[in-house]
Amino acid sequence: MAPRRLSTAVFDFGGVLVDWDPRHLYRKLISESAEMELFLATVTTREWHQAQDHGGDPIEATRRLQALHPGRDALIAAFYDRFDEMNEHAFPAMVSLVERLHAAGTRLLLVSNAPGFLDPWFRGPARRMHPFLGLFCDYVVSGLVGCSKPDPAIYELACRTGGFEPAEAVFIDDIDANVEGARAIGMAAILHRSAAQTAAELRALGLLT
Repeated sequence: MAPRRLSTAVFDFGGVLVDWDPRHLYRKLISESAEMELFLATVTTREWHQAQDHGGDPIEATRRLQALHPGRDALIAAFYDRFDEMNEHAFPAMVSLVERLHAAGTRLLLVSNAPGFLDPWFRGPARRMHPFLGLFCDYVVSGLVGCSKPDPAIYELACRTGGFEPAEAVFIDDIDANVEGARAIGMAAILHRSAAQTAAELRALGLLT
């Protein structure tokens, strides 16, 4: 079999490039750490938020949750109204890695399980917050396109969006199921654990020197 000729790196966003964490916002809103953790565990839960990653309407989801938790309206509304504050902290070593890939001529694409409103955010405010995001040729946001990782459809859509074949790309994500989803359609894939480990695997694939 001929060796792969990789030209494209497809990155996940939260947990790989940026430290997405609701705590970055809610530490500003709830002074007691234990109270904040209880709120995140029982009100704005991961399961509630993931429904919006899969195409749910954040406005309607917020209204329904507010109805279930009287007196918490403002705290619940802040989750999506101030979503950018959960994404303020990029990982410097990963920013450097993206910049090195771009300088070497690698095509860069981002695929994120996220609410649909993040698509325009990536194309405007996010680039001002994190200028390195301007190095990406395009973005695929699950809540906008109606499919999410690890569904094969989102990887296939990423390939069409970026104009490349699966065998030409490596996919980087911090969730094993998402990595396996990319491999299932023929992409190389890296389970991200640290910038150093990901860089070493990219070197082994020939994308970094």
